Amino acid sequence: MKLINLYLAIMLSVFLTFSCTDVLDMAPDGKISLEEVFSDNDKVGAFLNSCYSNLPTKGTRYFFWSRGPVNWSDESWDTDAEAESWLTSGRMYNGDASAANHPSVQWSNDNNGDYWDKYWSSIRNLAMFLERIDEAAVDNPDDRKRWKAEAHVLRAYYYMELLKWYGTGLPIVRTPYDFSDDFSKVEKSSYFEVVQFILEDCNAAIAIDELPYRITSGGEAGRVNKALAEAIKSTAILFAASPLYNDGQNHWEEAYQINLNAVQNLKNNGYELYNQVNLPQTYLSDVAYIGEEKNPYAALYNEYFTQTTAYAANPVDKETIYQSREGQGNIWNIDGIGAQDGYKSGTCPTQELVDAYETIDGEPILNLQNPYLDEQHLYPNYNPDNTLYDPQNPYANRDPRFYASIYYNGSKRKSLWNFAEAPESFENYPAGIGNRTRVIATYVGEPQTGIHPTVRRATRTGYFQRKFLHPNSGGDNPVGGANWKYYRLGEIILNLAEAAAEAGHLMEATAAANEIRSRVNMPELPQTLTQEELILRIRNERRVELALEENRYFDVRRWSSPEGDLSETDRWITGAEIIRNEDGTYTYSRRNVREVERKNYTNKFLHVPIPLNEANRLQSITGTNWQTPGW
Repeated sequence: MKLINLYLAIMLSVFLTFSCTDVLDMAPDGKISLEEVFSDNDKVGAFLNSCYSNLPTKGTRYFFWSRGPVNWSDESWDTDAEAESWLTSGRMYNGDASAANHPSVQWSNDNNGDYWDKYWSSIRNLAMFLERIDEAAVDNPDDRKRWKAEAHVLRAYYYMELLKWYGTGLPIVRTPYDFSDDFSKVEKSSYFEVVQFILEDCNAAIAIDELPYRITSGGEAGRVNKALAEAIKSTAILFAASPLYNDGQNHWEEAYQINLNAVQNLKNNGYELYNQVNLPQTYLSDVAYIGEEKNPYAALYNEYFTQTTAYAANPVDKETIYQSREGQGNIWNIDGIGAQDGYKSGTCPTQELVDAYETIDGEPILNLQNPYLDEQHLYPNYNPDNTLYDPQNPYANRDPRFYASIYYNGSKRKSLWNFAEAPESFENYPAGIGNRTRVIATYVGEPQTGIHPTVRRATRTGYFQRKFLHPNSGGDNPVGGANWKYYRLGEIILNLAEAAAEAGHLMEATAAANEIRSRVNMPELPQTLTQEELILRIRNERRVELALEENRYFDVRRWSSPEGDLSETDRWITGAEIIRNEDGTYTYSRRNVREVERKNYTNKFLHVPIPLNEANRLQSITGTNWQTPGW
């Protein structure tokens, strides 16, 4: 419930408003004051709890079960983009966006969207909480300290998300605004100033002993921790140092030092990469194929992303820093392999993403400096040093993470659906549907899962997503998707690798990248790479390790210049053109997913716009244009 809705009509933008739960809003006489809230221990705790309510669910919970930023980058194509062009991805691809009606933030589904209103609402509440908590009626002094630390972390998180989506031009709200304030004095802060404020909040939280590094009890599931503060610091300074946001200043040494400290603190407090298969009966069974045969490194990676992190003092998963409070639901039906009883295949990985996976000798497939010879990505510029890659046998000898993340033509999985096609598409037939092994077929003309431009259960690109799909999930066993991992140690190590490379600490950068690669048995990056070569390899390592986790959408933007655009990465998206020959072999080439370019690559799409009414209100009161460039 909005407590001061009237501000939306007569005052500054929504960051002046705040919301609480009904139990806080209403007393027996229908009213309750803030003094009453902060004079009662339980209400103080409940007020803080309400500040968690705008955390996004992410994953498939964007509007109409889309993966949002994953589908709006060059990582994947959304099944719904053509069949339902009015939905978010279709509108994004068609450039159908304005400050008054931008599809990526227009709708709010499980808090994915409507960020400007929701995050400023939470920031205002948190400013109010921090202003009052020292004098509030709290029974346990340790609770007071911990709650204060949590508020600092939450405010840092919401600010970081606003920076990622909207870019610079945000006000710093240390204390809540009131009716008597002079709103004309509200000022834009630079990107780096906001990042410094985020770091300040994170440091304040980390300094409070009562805030733990890890949540160890299910009764506290979803509460923030010191590790999240470390991760936000790592991300904020990395963005501030990046070309889009650095305002011509060099912040890479600071980014390196902060990331080095964050990684060390996380490791000192029990965080480590997920490093062994814990459920071999599921992920290394005879029917859990990954690649041509059982692959323990691919199985390890696949297991990590299909399991929800337990809250325990010594959990199996020590890598996840913070996860969503809710699962993803039965994603097999809306974001998996096409099937007769499946609704849609959802997220279809692109050929561009497939091209990013190296061969097992550690050589890139393409020339990373100039990966394609044409703007439509139909003519790859192959790496001449790669001797293992064969364009007519393109899925052999690849990085184990490829097999764990993507279903391709000829890959295998346990079949749990009632397909109508002929038995030849199964192995172990007819031992019962639960024991069959499904051979995935994505060639042109395959009736169930082959490439098709409009059928929702078909692939758009020749690929299906595997990364988040449990190997036993299907029509007769709807295993839900795991809770979304907001931050994990693997990402922070790659943040360190990038910052170290950009700052000239090449040995440290290489060591950090190699730590990630060794987890899946990929060869180490050589120490002989130049700084430019190493930066390219680390950027590609991010693309592979963090594939389909929402990072790529923001990475390609922060790596752009303020005057740049996304024409090299996001304008043309390709898939595999797979023709089945009469002798059962296949011929592979490439095709654009559609004949016309995507329109969401121009400069203005580096950020989303501030809602038009809010931008107009801000300008009329302060005399300053707050709108993001191009909108």
